[in-house]
Amino acid sequence: MEILFYLLAAIVGAAVAVGVQQFRARVQQTQRQVEADRLIDEARRNAEQVSKTAELEAKAEYGKWQEKFHEETAETRAELKDLEKRLAKREDSVDGKLDTLATKERSLDQRGQRLNEEEKVLERERQEVTERLDEQRRRLLEISNLTAEQAKRELLSELELELEGEAAALIDKTLTEAKDVAAQKVREITLTAIQRYAAEHTCDSTVSTVDIPSDDMKGRVIGREGRNIRAFEKATGVDVIVDDTPGVVVVSAFDPIRREIARLSLERLIQDGRIHPGRIEELVDTTRKELEKELIDIGKKATIEANVSGLHRRQLDLLGRLKYRTSYGQNVLQHSIEVAFLCQIMADELGLDGRLARRCGLLHDIGKAVDHEVEGGHPKIGADICRRLNERPEVLNAIAGHHGDIDAISPYTPLVAAADAISASRPGGRRESLERYIQRLEQLEGIATGQNGVKQAYAIQAGREIRVIVDSDRVDDGTSAKIARDIAKSIEQEMTYPGEVKVTVLREMRAVEYAR
Repeated sequence: MEILFYLLAAIVGAAVAVGVQQFRARVQQTQRQVEADRLIDEARRNAEQVSKTAELEAKAEYGKWQEKFHEETAETRAELKDLEKRLAKREDSVDGKLDTLATKERSLDQRGQRLNEEEKVLERERQEVTERLDEQRRRLLEISNLTAEQAKRELLSELELELEGEAAALIDKTLTEAKDVAAQKVREITLTAIQRYAAEHTCDSTVSTVDIPSDDMKGRVIGREGRNIRAFEKATGVDVIVDDTPGVVVVSAFDPIRREIARLSLERLIQDGRIHPGRIEELVDTTRKELEKELIDIGKKATIEANVSGLHRRQLDLLGRLKYRTSYGQNVLQHSIEVAFLCQIMADELGLDGRLARRCGLLHDIGKAVDHEVEGGHPKIGADICRRLNERPEVLNAIAGHHGDIDAISPYTPLVAAADAISASRPGGRRESLERYIQRLEQLEGIATGQNGVKQAYAIQAGREIRVIVDSDRVDDGTSAKIARDIAKSIEQEMTYPGEVKVTVLREMRAVEYAR
């Protein structure tokens, strides 16, 4: 019974619990529904508020845009009215110009008609003049008893004489004007270059004599039956002259390097005292190797002094050889360095590349280092050597053309020629033998006296000026200028000389009468 009671109590409790649970669920659902209705009402009210606010803002923005549109429309209308006014004015102006052009066109047509009429009148007059000239020519031929060809020849002969005098006067005038314009500039540049570069006034020449301490040493140099001197000459390629001159042995050779090797070797042999063929060959070979190294060092020092870089080893060797080469007593290496600096100074004055000008000046005489070994003039030899070493075209042209052998293709070629002449012609720059000096003066006078109308010619100022006296009866003033020009051209073509030669032509008219 108790079990049944407990069972019923459990069932009743469970039913009560389920009922309570269902009640709670219904209460919660009711609350949720109420909350949902509240949220929906609140959202609806907010939506209505936002819609009203957006509508008000849209109306305000619409009003602003409408106002702005009215303002821009008004401005555009004003601009269009202004444009219409300007177009109307331009149209009036164009109409006026068209009227003016029409008037000018009518005027041109009238002038054209008048010109045509005048041209017809001129043509008729020209025909009349031609007929009259023909008639006069016919009458002149009848009066002079000359044919047309003979009259033409006489007229041309007279014109030729007249034009020759006019040509001489024109040449004189043109040359005078050109000299006046160029002389001042040339003088300034040349004097600036000379003054800015101060070189020695006298250049040393190579020495080919060796001092001998005693006559006994001369005998040892010669050796038994001359074997020492023969071995020495064979090893060095020079001629050794041992004469009666006390204390001196002369070393003679066309090659300056061989002569220098021989001189140094002979001095060392004399100092050493052991003079025999074996020692001679050994010492000459040693001296030759030392001198070859020294030539490179001399070339490097020359490039440093001239401020020229990038030279090939072969060029350095040739520059070193120029130290032992002279031209009219002037050391060629010092001359090349001097020309390099003069070229740079003149190039700077003219606005050119001073560095390239220095290079052209330093290498311009490089062919003289081997001109006794290679056939041809030193400009061509030097240009060929530097061409194989990939030198620039400006440098090659300056080397080959600094004596006028070829045409100049760059401004550096005449610069090198001018600097070369300055270096060679300055006081003390070069020495010249008496025989060669006299030959040059005689050649100058011979060129001058070979001209028609020249009576006498005198070379003065060491051959730097030639005074020419002409026959005043055969030569007038205009022809005198032409004679001076012809003499100058002949000197340039036929002679080789340092610097320049001034040609002065003198024409004097003397009238002599005697009162008796």
